[in-house]
Amino acid sequence: MAVWVRFTVKDKVQFGILEGDAIAVHEGCMFSRATPTGARLALSDVTLEAPCAPTKIIALWNNFHELAAKLNVAEPAEPLYLLKATTTVAAPGSVVRRPASYAGKTVYEGELGIVIGRRASAVSEAEAAGHIFGYTVVNDITAADILNRDPTFPQWARAKGIDGYGPFGPWIVTDFDPAAARVRTILNGAERQNYPLADMIFPPARLVSLLSQDMTLEPGDLIACGTSVGVGTMKEPSNTIEIEIAGIGTLANVFVQ
Repeated sequence: MAVWVRFTVKDKVQFGILEGDAIAVHEGCMFSRATPTGARLALSDVTLEAPCAPTKIIALWNNFHELAAKLNVAEPAEPLYLLKATTTVAAPGSVVRRPASYAGKTVYEGELGIVIGRRASAVSEAEAAGHIFGYTVVNDITAADILNRDPTFPQWARAKGIDGYGPFGPWIVTDFDPAAARVRTILNGAERQNYPLADMIFPPARLVSLLSQDMTLEPGDLIACGTSVGVGTMKEPSNTIEIEIAGIGTLANVFVQ
């Protein structure tokens, strides 16, 4: 298993493998022929960035049996998804701010993220695992009141596309088994979500295969696997939101409104 991080030090963005409290710096491409430079940096001496720069972010809706049952909606026969703007990306530990143009409620959504490592186009489910580089933690933040503001058009892309509304990290972990893990979301010290990833309607390999039938997935692309029960509003002027997946880590951000 490798833990890949992307970071800034002396105004330069670099990447490497996290080994305890140190980073073994690499050069080249994280997803192909990454080469160690021999340099090592203390984790405490760098600023973590989002662990990759996706060309697109695919976000799933209604991908958990328990949530579909709670909402009393049918489970989908194929993945239901939208694209989030790449400008939604925010680094772990960063402050996310609600824009002045929006005064409605904003909700957190703790999710597993899949990071693509090899180009995938029309791949089978059996092939899909070989195109997954690793896994990360995602907060798919949503401006909930925008969704149905216009009764003629559900505004999913706008509600989820605000700058900074897609933090993920703190790193990418390879060789991770989602079926054995849970997602915990902690808002201002109180647990709000705790659900098993084994409850996914479309688990990772099937999801990658099905999505690749529609569009080519490029190295570094991020798939947010959808959330389950416990989604809620961030109500305080300043909110600490932590999303934890054991075996990956904890994504922590502050949301200010």
